[in-house]
Amino acid sequence: MEEQIDSVGKAFVDHYYHLFDNDRPAMSSLYQPTSMLTFEGQKLQGVEDIITKLTQLPIDQCRHVISTVDSQPASVTGGIVVFVSGSLQLPGENHPLQFSQ
Repeated sequence: MEEQIDSVGKAFVDHYYHLFDNDRPAMSSLYQPTSMLTFEGQKLQGVEDIITKLTQLPIDQCRHVISTVDSQPASVTGGIVVFVSGSLQLPGENHPLQFSQ
């Protein structure tokens, strides 16, 4: 079971950041009407609000490099909780930015 959870978590992370880096509007398939996103103190709920925020970020191009993916079962919902860390490379920047999500 643990291997399945890790595998699903990694596959999700690969897909999520591929879309973020290459086709942010397509990320709408990853959210539901009840989904929530808190970004720098701003709380957003629902597919439209979340995708609007993500597509309006002032970074048109970026590349995520994933360092760690930690996955565990979310016993109440039957889902998986995933924690990701890594770096974000922006065009024209010499040093990547560290991130966790």
